[in-house]
Amino acid sequence: QVQLVESGGGLVQPGGSLRLSCAASGSDFSIYAMGWYRQAPGKQRELVAIITISGRTNYVDSVKGRFTISRDNAKNTVYLQMNSLKPEDTAVYYCNADIRLILGTVNNYWGQGTQVTVSS
Repeated sequence: QVQLVESGGGLVQPGGSLRLSCAASGSDFSIYAMGWYRQAPGKQRELVAIITISGRTNYVDSVKGRFTISRDNAKNTVYLQMNSLKPEDTAVYYCNADIRLILGTVNNYWGQGTQVTVSS
């Protein structure tokens, strides 16, 4: 079985920075695309950033130039560096990954979520 475990959320003032991490744990698996989603109260979950196995990235327009997604394939970990944070970035952030278990099909996995609050 594979689990995605997130860390790095918290409370930060506007203009501040946070770095989220998400590590996949388990054995005998391969990770393909990895991404970060967020869900603010009363809103639908939205894709924030995605990174392919080859390192190609894509971002929602509202975070371009402020957020950077990266991954360390050796550590099965994806990161989200968030700079110049705004109150509207406040949300629960979820890690997401397409993972193939050995000899299995590719399935989509979610982390448990980590709260990011941007407030003075």
